[in-house]
Amino acid sequence: MKPDSPPLKSSRLLDQVRERARYLHYSLSTEKSYLYWVRFFIRWHQLKHPRDMAAAEVEAFLTMLATDRKVSASTHNQALSALLFLYREVLGNKLPWLDGIRRPGYTKRIPSVLTKDEVAGVLARLDDDNALVARLLYGTGMRLMEGLRLRIKDVDFDRHAIVVREAKGNKDRVVMLPRSLVPDLRMQMLSARASWEADRHAQRGGVEVPHALESKYPQIGRTWAWFWMFPAPGYSVDPQSGVERRHHLHETRLQRWLKRAAAQAGVVKPVSVHTLRHSFATHLLQAGTDIRTVQELLGHSDVSTTMIYTHVLKVAAGGTSSPLDALVPPSHGCKQPEAAYA
Repeated sequence: MKPDSPPLKSSRLLDQVRERARYLHYSLSTEKSYLYWVRFFIRWHQLKHPRDMAAAEVEAFLTMLATDRKVSASTHNQALSALLFLYREVLGNKLPWLDGIRRPGYTKRIPSVLTKDEVAGVLARLDDDNALVARLLYGTGMRLMEGLRLRIKDVDFDRHAIVVREAKGNKDRVVMLPRSLVPDLRMQMLSARASWEADRHAQRGGVEVPHALESKYPQIGRTWAWFWMFPAPGYSVDPQSGVERRHHLHETRLQRWLKRAAAQAGVVKPVSVHTLRHSFATHLLQAGTDIRTVQELLGHSDVSTTMIYTHVLKVAAGGTSSPLDALVPPSHGCKQPEAAYA
């Protein structure tokens, strides 16, 4: 544990991992993945305590993942990050071997991008609820969880802007509110309002809000401004606080329906919810939007991440010609005169 961190309350290692992750405001998905890898690491070493292990055991575990499990580079890096978190943040281990563990390089993949016609075809085959979320993601470039976690207060109809809060890297950004979405989003807001009023009438607990804010203003989660734009139809138990409350729509819902709609539309490319974000960026660049603006809309820290879309466009739009196209085609069905080979 770092000297500037508060002492851990729990004596159980996994609870300490959970406690430190929440103190550092890690997302619930990161917390779950770190707990998974720490548990896996300990079990693989026959329940040996991490304090009694060092570089050799960590390297052996990571080697097993790469050679036996054949995990991807991103999964390998996630497991390594979890173990580094365990030793540095929980156990306070500053041994030099921690810095010597190498990370595998990421494989750069060309993103799957739909044409405008393909996007329209997929969206047309979604039901109303899923179609609205999908249109919002394609129309703004937001990630799936950014869209589902949208709060009422962050949609500005007057300025046609949406504020994306605590996005990847814990950064806020502003994206456009597509004008074509305004009527449907206003209707969705009325539907969300009905759910909010039902919760107030039933004296249900408020929605999840950042912990520091909830500590300062205990009732803020009950306010209309902080309610979800896309609330779930029912209630669920918050895994962090144990409070039964209304959450936003579950992420697997759109993922499942989008793949089905893509198949119905005859799209043979691999399609996921993130494909809508890739298509948003590519279509903006195709329309002449400058790369820096697209970078800001996507929330990329480095413009080199955004540049992948320009590479796709250069080839797809015929920016670089194949040398085959410069050859004079021979006459079809006719042999070359033998004299040419004399």
